[in-house]
Amino acid sequence: MTAHAEITEDLIEGDRVEVVVGAPAHGGHCVARIGGPHGRVVFVRHALPGERVTVEITELHRGYLRGDAVEIHEASPDRVTPPCPYARPGACGGCDLQHASGDAQLRWKTEVVREQLTRLAGLTLQEQEQIFVRVEALPPPPERPGLPAETGDDAARLLGWRSRVRYAIDAAGRPGLLQHRSNQVVPIDRCRIAHPAIQDLDVLANDWPNIDALQAVASTGGDVAVLGRPSGTAGSPASDDLTEAQEGGPLVRLSGPAEVIELAAGHAWRIPPQGFWQVHPVAADTLVAAVVDMLRPAGGETAWDLYGGAGLFAAAVADRTGARVTVVESSPAGVAAARTNLSGLPHVDVVEARVEAALSRRRVTGPVDLVVLDPPRAGAGARVVRAIAAARPRAVAYVACDPAALARDLKTFRSEGWRVERLRAFDCFPMTQHVECVALVVPAG
Repeated sequence: MTAHAEITEDLIEGDRVEVVVGAPAHGGHCVARIGGPHGRVVFVRHALPGERVTVEITELHRGYLRGDAVEIHEASPDRVTPPCPYARPGACGGCDLQHASGDAQLRWKTEVVREQLTRLAGLTLQEQEQIFVRVEALPPPPERPGLPAETGDDAARLLGWRSRVRYAIDAAGRPGLLQHRSNQVVPIDRCRIAHPAIQDLDVLANDWPNIDALQAVASTGGDVAVLGRPSGTAGSPASDDLTEAQEGGPLVRLSGPAEVIELAAGHAWRIPPQGFWQVHPVAADTLVAAVVDMLRPAGGETAWDLYGGAGLFAAAVADRTGARVTVVESSPAGVAAARTNLSGLPHVDVVEARVEAALSRRRVTGPVDLVVLDPPRAGAGARVVRAIAAARPRAVAYVACDPAALARDLKTFRSEGWRVERLRAFDCFPMTQHVECVALVVPAG
């Protein structure tokens, strides 16, 4: 490895280059160029816009590079000391922004959302100003006894919120979290963004020779559960992507109840601990409030809740309309949870099917007044969007955990003659690059 590589096409992994860092980009990094404004693009983690840093190259791709800022020569005024010793190059990949102040994280995410809406959805800056695109902070989760004292005024909001944590297990049986874009396990003492009830567990103090992955859950109802994936069974490795669904794979309950209670939208929800639920304790109520405020459901209006999970949005809409609401969900665990939790709402039907298949095969049919669209990270896709547009609801509330996928689907809505009337974005994943958006889409005519 060279101390400072020449600016040539011969860079290799491990080379170091000094750059001035540019704007943030989708993915938890900033954009810089090696060799001037028209030089090679390098996506830099652990840096902030405007900083002069030394980048160590970690990946080479056709057309761009990836790297970590390993020396900071001119620091941004937004730079802070990460509260976690593992939030650094070569260590845990779960947090992207611990080196940025709380306000800087909100500005970073706002810039990323706006850039995606401009580049992928075709929304002009003037259109975005009209719908006032900015990322809003969530309030600190309530009642977190034992939250350790950390440096900084933002600690209560930025730390101790993550209610579902997945740990990977290394070859020696030690639990930890993954490096960025790697299956390399980093053993840790505790995760600073995890809920205090998860930090209090002894899972990280033990070895797990017969387990490939662990998942810890601390629900808003006060339940704590630990699950494990026995060695040699199928399933994806634990991921650092907080937006992924928590279910999937043959998880075995190691401790805690078979169902955990989540409190949201005026209901108590019984969910299997491996089932999907928002990882921030305040997120479910925040997103429901945004959806209801945007849709303004009226008595007698019918609705679809697509990718409905346990039925969180369906319940909120049904409580206000008293009319038929159809939930479409493909996960058997989600369907079972929805049928259990919505059994007291007589006008709610639950359809077990992929959304695209349910719409194309007329498992759900119009007329429909309102649609809640809450797809997985990849988005709904053009076929689903066009099917919804063809049903001509009064309004669609699109809940998105990925701004790029949202922007692509909004472009399809716009091509079908719809417009974006409102958009709110929420920092449901502090210290990470992730952001949750809710967009109100209505017919343009």
